[in-house]
Amino acid sequence: MREEERKEEIKLGFVVSEFHRDITYQMEILGKEHAAFLGAKVSRSIYTPGTFDMPLAVKKLLTDKDEEVDAVVTLGCVIAGATKHDEAIASQLTRKIMDLALEYDKPVTLGVAGPGMTRLEAQERVEYAKRAVEAAVKMVKRLRD
Repeated sequence: MREEERKEEIKLGFVVSEFHRDITYQMEILGKEHAAFLGAKVSRSIYTPGTFDMPLAVKKLLTDKDEEVDAVVTLGCVIAGATKHDEAIASQLTRKIMDLALEYDKPVTLGVAGPGMTRLEAQERVEYAKRAVEAAVKMVKRLRD
């Protein structure tokens, strides 16, 4: 690969929730495949216990000088339970990752499905991973121009 092509390569970091791993594993695989299809590289992945824990991992990827990324993709699902706990989790997650994107001037995309959905609906939304990867790649390209 030529030097100028290497500079233009988009490096993504993934933050993947381990909660509902049967679903997030599929999201991760699909996200990596789509990144490769778009010519981007997933250079680092951090796994968190749940989606609530994602902002700290996102910040780690955004500030790591040893292995810089151009954007971070979050992947997970927030399934409804007997309370409105899922709404609180999703609300705090989205607010904080948006704040981190603005603070560090790098895209952080939301590939987290939910809240208010069933396990079956979460399974049907595995493709949200592709949307999040695509948004990250588009934003990096647009911010470079």
